[in-house]
Amino acid sequence: MKKTLSQGIKFLIFFSISAFLFWLIYRGQDTSQIFDVLKNEVNYFWILASLVFGLLSHVSRTLRWNMLIESLGKKPRFTNTFLAVMVGYFANLALPRMGEISRCGVISKYEDVSFSKLIGTVVLERALDIVMLLLFLLLTMVTQFEVLSDFMTRNPEVSSKLSTVFASSITMYVLGGLVLLIFIFRKKFKHTLFYKKIMFTLGNFMDGFKAIRKLDNKLPFVLHTIFIWVMYYMMTYICFFSFGFTSNLPALAGLTVFVMGSFGMVAPVQGGIGAWHFMVIGTLLIYLPGTPDIEKLSRSFALVVHGSQTAMIIIVGALSVIALPIVNRKKL
Repeated sequence: MKKTLSQGIKFLIFFSISAFLFWLIYRGQDTSQIFDVLKNEVNYFWILASLVFGLLSHVSRTLRWNMLIESLGKKPRFTNTFLAVMVGYFANLALPRMGEISRCGVISKYEDVSFSKLIGTVVLERALDIVMLLLFLLLTMVTQFEVLSDFMTRNPEVSSKLSTVFASSITMYVLGGLVLLIFIFRKKFKHTLFYKKIMFTLGNFMDGFKAIRKLDNKLPFVLHTIFIWVMYYMMTYICFFSFGFTSNLPALAGLTVFVMGSFGMVAPVQGGIGAWHFMVIGTLLIYLPGTPDIEKLSRSFALVVHGSQTAMIIIVGALSVIALPIVNRKKL
């Protein structure tokens, strides 16, 4: 009961943040104008094409995760792993980062793999995702430095929020205090059941994290990692051709919009709602100054692109939840 209440409170908090950001961006906007753009000025062929790129990235992520799990001595079915990945994306719409726990829970249940080891593989995946995002950011900084500088100048609150939490002196004092307490009482602590459970779980977690060392062929793993992020980029850039006002923007503009939007997805809100819109709209305004009705068009672009991707996650994720017990009915 307490766990359910806690999850409900977290959902309401994150949903409220998302709703507030979304309202902040679209307040005062004439909805009839947006619907007019959606009806008459959008080529939905390219939106559908972007969803194909999205599905390809999910398939590639499934194959990459299967490689990590197989290095642990297990061989899960592709179907279960793919459904688990999509359930994870679906769960992230309810609570940020809940998806990582959910997909591990699915594979642990249906493929009999250690949950803590699976968490280790997912943490490794997230570490690789951060590396790829930083590489894309570096490429953007080299090629589009003036645009990024202009964005940060116009939105100083963004640059301050992107600074790491560890820069806080309070955080450092708290961490230092915890380390000191553990050191002082380390002998007594080692004999507790709690400590033994933590070390057992941590050992499994590290086995999962180190799974990359046991890969027989690392090249496909690296290629999948690159492919996933190229597909993410294409999901955004291909949508430029859906709107007349963005159709002539260069591929590097698509790269900048993709990177800035990715930082919006990292924000602690469901599916990047509001934060992604803010980052993308702000970037488009820099690339297209003086364009008639640019704010209205940019808001419409963000609404269509994010809305279509979210709709795909909801549909495929919900179908995955339904399909899992059906696909595994014999095992159950």
